[in-house]
Amino acid sequence: MPELQPEDAKLVTLARSARARTGAAEGAAVRDTDGRTYVAASVGLPSLKLSALQAAVAAAVSSGVEGLEAAAIVSEGDAVETDGLAAVRDLTPSAPVHLAGPDGTLRTTV
Repeated sequence: MPELQPEDAKLVTLARSARARTGAAEGAAVRDTDGRTYVAASVGLPSLKLSALQAAVAAAVSSGVEGLEAAAIVSEGDAVETDGLAAVRDLTPSAPVHLAGPDGTLRTTV
């Protein structure tokens, strides 16, 4: 697996931090086309369930973002979850989404 570019590696670091800070199953970070980042952890309330990637995209959109450069998710999972990936694709179909394990090791990019 090739190494991440420095800006994408920062997304993984931020996603790991969100996951660790909250004790959530997942952490995610997205970077908009102006270089701003938005970070979130998975949300599991009785009335609201969001993956970390969905939550990060929602934070970006609620701030007025119209496009994304890249996204990263840190999870125990082996694949990027479909709803979060769909949210990224809604904004920018070509944005890479990096999946890393809890230790920050890149698993795949879609």
